[in-house]
Amino acid sequence: MSSNGTSQTGFLEKTFKLKEHHTDTKTEILAGITTFMTMAYILIVNPLILSDAGMDFGAVFTATALSSIIATLVMAFYANYPFALAPGMGLNAFFAYGIVLGMGYSWQMALAAVFIEGIIFILLTMFNVREAIVKAIPLNLKHAVSVGIGLFIAFIGLKNAGVVIAYEATIISLGDMTSPGAIVALLGLVITGILLAKGIRGALLIGIFASTIIGIPLGLTQLPSQFISAPPSLAPILFQFDFSRLFSLDMVIILFTLLFVDMFDTLGTLVGVASKADMLDETGNLPKAKQALFADAVGTTAGACLGTSTVTTYVESAAGVAEGGRTGLTALSTAVMFGVALLLSPLFIMIPGAATAPALVLVGLFMMSPINKIDLDDFTESIPAFLTIIMMPLTFSIADGIVFGMVSYTALKILTGKMKDVSLIMIVLSILFIIKFALG
Repeated sequence: MSSNGTSQTGFLEKTFKLKEHHTDTKTEILAGITTFMTMAYILIVNPLILSDAGMDFGAVFTATALSSIIATLVMAFYANYPFALAPGMGLNAFFAYGIVLGMGYSWQMALAAVFIEGIIFILLTMFNVREAIVKAIPLNLKHAVSVGIGLFIAFIGLKNAGVVIAYEATIISLGDMTSPGAIVALLGLVITGILLAKGIRGALLIGIFASTIIGIPLGLTQLPSQFISAPPSLAPILFQFDFSRLFSLDMVIILFTLLFVDMFDTLGTLVGVASKADMLDETGNLPKAKQALFADAVGTTAGACLGTSTVTTYVESAAGVAEGGRTGLTALSTAVMFGVALLLSPLFIMIPGAATAPALVLVGLFMMSPINKIDLDDFTESIPAFLTIIMMPLTFSIADGIVFGMVSYTALKILTGKMKDVSLIMIVLSILFIIKFALG
């Protein structure tokens, strides 16, 4: 190896402590690319949703990529965790369809709310409030969060491919198995499954590429006319804040909703993916939780300035973890891919959601393993864990799954005389959750 190559390897080892985490450069980079490939859809979905609120599609595309880069780089170098961040699904829908189209406010006012949310999160993180909440969640619930997220992202994959669809009588039903999306997803699932069974490295990533190619003759994958283009200008949405309704009751409601959903989506993702990767310590806590939480706080604040909705830690990070990602080098690789996407946007846009479905389904399988660590014999532990697991896919929300788990845990422990198992933070949070549900 050349002296330059040796120095680069030394830098990566010193920065990310690869040997200490039992990993290597190749594994980390491959894991980062895999994470990016499973979450690249946000580069298109986020602009589509926010454009419904009147925002410029191209500008939001650029803002989405840049905010993802900033937040993920903070995660890489400050927390040294293999988690990637981007504008969150659900949060962008609330931005467009709740605040703007539902309440009738401007998208500039919605961006102001997101900016304030980011500042609040930075303060809460600095004073260890969010870290204290992470530590307050019982170990069995943390394992349950991992399993619930596994079911949730598998469901997302199947839904994106049309394998399962909404159906009035039974809520969901089997989709059209002859549709291009279902064919691509099922063939990709078989191909990826075979690669995994044979122990081939990068099986998930290879499966995504194979599925994308299969989609070409089926008309699902649309080949672009050009592969390189300059990123669209941020000018239409950069620093476009409207603080005129800062002290209104609606702003309070908007901020509470944004804070609630983002906090528990992020906490759930961090704890769930970390549990799968054996990153939790012997007491079930996530070391450097404060640094990890700081990344999404900075990302949200920067994202609002750039012109996009709340940035959060992505559950698709589990795909990179499943490929062996264990350090910030995985996150750095994902951030680099978002940078590449700015120049090669037509190439990444052509990857259909059905092509990433097999990876999401199989990552769902990988996320199931912590279920072995849950105490199923103690019903005050197993019932909350089960509700956490089942409510995530059924409500299509990580946050709602955590709420059901935490409230039921607190209630069962107190009503069965096991008060000592419940922390004060759990009690306070449970009361707040109940009030939120009561008020709708």
